[in-house]
Amino acid sequence: MEDKNMATTLAERMNILQGSASAAVMARVTEMKRQGADIIGLNVGEPDFATPDHIKAAAEKAIEDNYTKYTPAAGIMELREAIADKLKNENNIEYSAGEIAVSSGAKQALFSALMAIVSPGDEVIIPTPCYVSYPEMVRFAGGTPVYALLDQEKYSLDVKEIEKAVTPRTKAVIICSPNNPTGTVFDEKSLRALAELAVKYDFFVIADEVYEKLVYGDAKHFSIGSVSPEMRERTITVNSFSKTYAMTGWRIGYAAAREDVIKSIVKIMSQVTSAVNSVSQKAAVEALRGPQDNVAVMAAEFEKRMKYTVERLNAMPGITCPEIQGAFYTFFDVTPYIGKEVDGRVLENDSDVCRYLLDEGKIALMPGSDYMQKNRLRMSYATSMENIKEAMDRMEKALSRIR
Repeated sequence: MEDKNMATTLAERMNILQGSASAAVMARVTEMKRQGADIIGLNVGEPDFATPDHIKAAAEKAIEDNYTKYTPAAGIMELREAIADKLKNENNIEYSAGEIAVSSGAKQALFSALMAIVSPGDEVIIPTPCYVSYPEMVRFAGGTPVYALLDQEKYSLDVKEIEKAVTPRTKAVIICSPNNPTGTVFDEKSLRALAELAVKYDFFVIADEVYEKLVYGDAKHFSIGSVSPEMRERTITVNSFSKTYAMTGWRIGYAAAREDVIKSIVKIMSQVTSAVNSVSQKAAVEALRGPQDNVAVMAAEFEKRMKYTVERLNAMPGITCPEIQGAFYTFFDVTPYIGKEVDGRVLENDSDVCRYLLDEGKIALMPGSDYMQKNRLRMSYATSMENIKEAMDRMEKALSRIR
């Protein structure tokens, strides 16, 4: 009989950490595909484009030059300088190379930033719906996630809701623009208003800007760290090469912040990963310094897919999909289908609708409840137009069976 007091039990912290919702869906999709099911995967936020050739060539050269040893924990100077130049020229924020930390993807930068600034009892405000990992990271750092709803019509940033959530324990606000999962781009006016709050109440803003190059129509990306010197001191800007340059598997991102914050982030990362992949760092330098043509081509294709997807979704009975301004997701309302019956079972929530579309339509989506918003589904259009058209046909057919 198992002794529950034995020394090999798991740490208590594992009781507060939930597994990745997207990973769980991916595991089910993978198993269904293994069994021969023809699944169209619209659940993963990953560009379907190849990494540009000039970036791959830089990696190949690094390998040929035997650039395969440990690098500094903060990242190679060449890359940190390229990131600093990028932030100055494109985001209007001046950082020195010493205020940049290169990470194994944006997630490591986010996690390390929270571990560096959050103490037990601190609160971190997260506008919702939000990226699935934010609350879990906050909890793991010992903090408490506090939720503030985005505007429910257009998913724009509601600064009044954020101010209502501020307490003496507020340590930070996490924002993501362009937004995952909603596709909203937060406008300059609302970000300036948030900056005023951050200075007034003296809290950090962690700005997740991984989708900054994927903006459509008249939308414009704006970096909150550029508002003022006071705001620069309170901003931790997080970005990655994954979405902009189709480098998800290269696992490389970065954080930019004032020097004491970055030193703490680097201290954490040095104990976890020692250093970032040396070859990926050389590739990232080329991504920033080299031609940017592929970025524009990819963004234009995503915009074309977005327009088609939104039009098809809004033409389906009961579906409401708001305007999409950036990233590569739609986040649409399926409320009319909740509580309805199909094949002898009641669809009690968005997860049930998501599971039904996977089982019946062979379309993999993500339930909105995983992003702290009930009765919604998230769909990624980072796949071919052929796949999108087929998925829309399957969805339309599957939804028509629900009564």
